[in-house]
Amino acid sequence: MARDPLPAPRRVLGHAVHPVDLEAAARWALHLCHEAGPDGRSVIVTLNPEIVVRARADTALATALAGASLTVADGVGVVWAAKRSGVDLPGRVPGVELVERVLQQGGGSLRVFFLGGRPGVSERAAAAAAARWGVVVAGSRHGYFERSSEGARVAREIADSRPHLLLAGLGEGQELFLSDHRRALGAGAAIGVGGTLDVLAGEATRTPAWTRRLGLEWAWRVGLDPKRWHRVPRLAEFALLTLRDDSRKRERRDAR
Repeated sequence: MARDPLPAPRRVLGHAVHPVDLEAAARWALHLCHEAGPDGRSVIVTLNPEIVVRARADTALATALAGASLTVADGVGVVWAAKRSGVDLPGRVPGVELVERVLQQGGGSLRVFFLGGRPGVSERAAAAAAARWGVVVAGSRHGYFERSSEGARVAREIADSRPHLLLAGLGEGQELFLSDHRRALGAGAAIGVGGTLDVLAGEATRTPAWTRRLGLEWAWRVGLDPKRWHRVPRLAEFALLTLRDDSRKRERRDAR
């Protein structure tokens, strides 16, 4: 399927981010699902401020992020950081909206494996996706397994189902799992989807529309859920990183 080449990524706080909007990201993700060859399994990363901060202290995570085939700006903070550094991005590509758009466009031509969440969540997410968009459920599995000792077995289970797309909702370990088992997974493309499976399964609801328009979903979720308050220091660190990066670039420009 001929198409224009994927735009060259921009650098945002040391990470490659592709300057694509939601529609373009969904088209490219679907293309990767069907067109990736046996030696070219694709990982799609939805970059947000927390991942950026974690990668500064985790070289394995930083390496995993660098190996992605497509990286989109999930968090509004990434778009803000890009703008502060003079990088033009079309806007956010929220992970849950990207997944929904890919499933919608793929429909019955798309075989999907749903991985993650508590027991029962991935099954309900798969059933809901099949009913809503007609996707073919290749398989489903909960996310409660030991990554180091059981990861290879889970990867084989996924590969045996012959999926075009793997949706992996494994929390903070999802990017590492996808990177470690990239070639063994058998899927044309894999996306780390965080809590998206909970949304598809009806276990969690999206924030009000006005928070999504303003890019304030994170504030809504953190403010209402004490379990998420641990995110605040990371978000503050991300803001500080952005301001420091902006200051350094200004100093270099002034020195010329």
